[in-house]
Amino acid sequence: MRLRFYAFHFAVIISVSAAAYAQRYNPGYADEAAATPVPAAAKSPSADVPPTTSTVMRTNSMAVLDDKKRLGPNDYVSFRVVEDRDNESQRLRVNDNGELEVPYIGLVPAQGKTCKELAFTIKSSLEREYYYHATVILAVDRVSEKSRGKVYVYGSVKAQGPQEIPADENYTVSKAIIRAGGFGDFANKRKVKVTRKNGKEFTIDLKRVIEEAHTEEDVVLVPDDQIYVPQRLINM
Repeated sequence: MRLRFYAFHFAVIISVSAAAYAQRYNPGYADEAAATPVPAAAKSPSADVPPTTSTVMRTNSMAVLDDKKRLGPNDYVSFRVVEDRDNESQRLRVNDNGELEVPYIGLVPAQGKTCKELAFTIKSSLEREYYYHATVILAVDRVSEKSRGKVYVYGSVKAQGPQEIPADENYTVSKAIIRAGGFGDFANKRKVKVTRKNGKEFTIDLKRVIEEAHTEEDVVLVPDDQIYVPQRLINM
C-alpha cells in the first residue's frame, strides 16, 4: 500500500517538473496548452476602395489598360506613374469641358478617349519634359450617371429621331439602329452613314457587323453624331 502511495506521488512530481521546464524554456507553451488557436476570419476588403483602384495598383503594364470604355464629363479615374514607386494612386475627375487635370502637365483632353488612349497621350507629354520613361496606369473609378449627349438617327429605320447616349456603355451604330426599332423594309444596310459634328464621315457596312459578326467594324458614337440609313435602289 505504502509502495503504491510513493509511486503516485513520484508520478505527480515528474509531471509538474516537466510542465515547469516547458513553460520556462518555451513561453508560448502555457498559451498553447490552454486553448487551441481559432483561425482568424479573413479580413474583407474595405468597401470604400473601388475595385478599379486595386486594379491600377496591381498593374504595371500599359498593354492591359481598357481600350473599350470612352470617358466623358464627371467620370473619375485612378492615375499612377509606375516609375514614381508611389504606393497610392490619385483619383482624378474629368471636368465639364471633358478635360482631365494631370499632375505636372495640367489639363489634357479626355472626353471620347479610352483609358489606354489617354494613358499614352499623358505618357508622351510626361516624357517630353519630366520623365526619361513613364509607364502611365489609368483606370475608370466611377462613371458619371449623366447622359453623354444625343445622337440622331434618320432614314430607313422604324423610329427616327434623337437618342440619349447611355452613360454606362459604349454606344455604337448597331445599338442605335436597334433602339430605333431596326431597319426599314428597304434599308441599305451596307451603306449606313455617320456624320460627325466636325464634318467627318464614316460609311459602315452593318450587314457585316450584325449578320456576319464583324463587330470590330462597328463605330462608337459620340455626342451629336448623325446616323443616316439610305434605301436600296429597287429595279422595276
